Amino acid sequence: MDSRCPHLLLLLPLLLLAALLPPPSSGVPEVIWLPTSGGAGPLSCAPPDPAVYDRPVIGIVSHPGDGAGGRISNTTATSYIGASYVKFVEAAGSRVIPLVYNEPEDRLLEKLSLLNGVLFTGGSEKEGVYFDTIKRVFQYVLDKNDAGEPFPLFAQCLGFELVSMIVSKDNNILEAFDAQDQASTLQFPSYALEGSVFQRFDTDLIKKVSTNCLVMQNHRYGISPRRYRENDALSSFFKILTTSPDENGKVYVSTVQANNYPITCTQWHPEKAIFEWRKPMIPHSEDAVQVTQHFANHFISQARKSPNRPPADKVLDNLIYNYSPTFTGKKSKSFEEVYIFS
Repeated sequence: MDSRCPHLLLLLPLLLLAALLPPPSSGVPEVIWLPTSGGAGPLSCAPPDPAVYDRPVIGIVSHPGDGAGGRISNTTATSYIGASYVKFVEAAGSRVIPLVYNEPEDRLLEKLSLLNGVLFTGGSEKEGVYFDTIKRVFQYVLDKNDAGEPFPLFAQCLGFELVSMIVSKDNNILEAFDAQDQASTLQFPSYALEGSVFQRFDTDLIKKVSTNCLVMQNHRYGISPRRYRENDALSSFFKILTTSPDENGKVYVSTVQANNYPITCTQWHPEKAIFEWRKPMIPHSEDAVQVTQHFANHFISQARKSPNRPPADKVLDNLIYNYSPTFTGKKSKSFEEVYIFS
């Protein structure tokens, strides 16, 4: 180095330090190179598992009435499905075909042939044509599974009550409870939850749902654990997963799972935590939402196992998308939106 430029000697350490430091950021994110298959070419994805159906379709049975006490439609032929039930299964990656309870039997069977599972909603009707339709669809669920074809059923509130009446063959099996417009906990009489929907819950969420009011109850009837266990048909068909106390501390069965079928029933309403806002007691916390999502995901994961692959055009012709929901938030205390069939 030229001794006549002593200032270069002073700059040398700074130049060495600059060479070791990373280049200054230009504001453009650093590019992350992903691995390629075989070291060359674009990354390829494995084909989907043919045993898992990624386009499941769920049938929801409509309930007599308009969901708003006759303030929208009071004709005797009218029935409805709360939009929250539709959104519940859609949130887990499924589509919906409405099973209008009073449509001709051949039409009902045609729609059932397009499905991968069924949902029974809440409500109040326990007799007549509606009850007969629920019995017919329930038997269809059993027959499909008995034939070796997974076909799940999720029954809520009234749906749970009707299934209990059908299985027990006792239309007087229900007892009175005071659990209207009530947020509650879920109590676990047994923590043997393997294979059930609660297997999806981590330990922390199990504790929270046991100690915090994360689920919404809205019913006047139910079944006590004692009566459930004393009925041989019910106790052999179902396993009790949870119980809950009503406003007076009287305990009823709140969640069951069939021993030999993909059938889960809740006395409470998982769909309300995300999609209904009319009642102040409905829990909307992040934990309550997580409970709802687990139940939806569990149900639809069972529907994905169905081997039924219905024709796409037939499905499109029957989807609930062919109907428009009606805003009922100012007329109904139960639903923000309903689908009405007449």
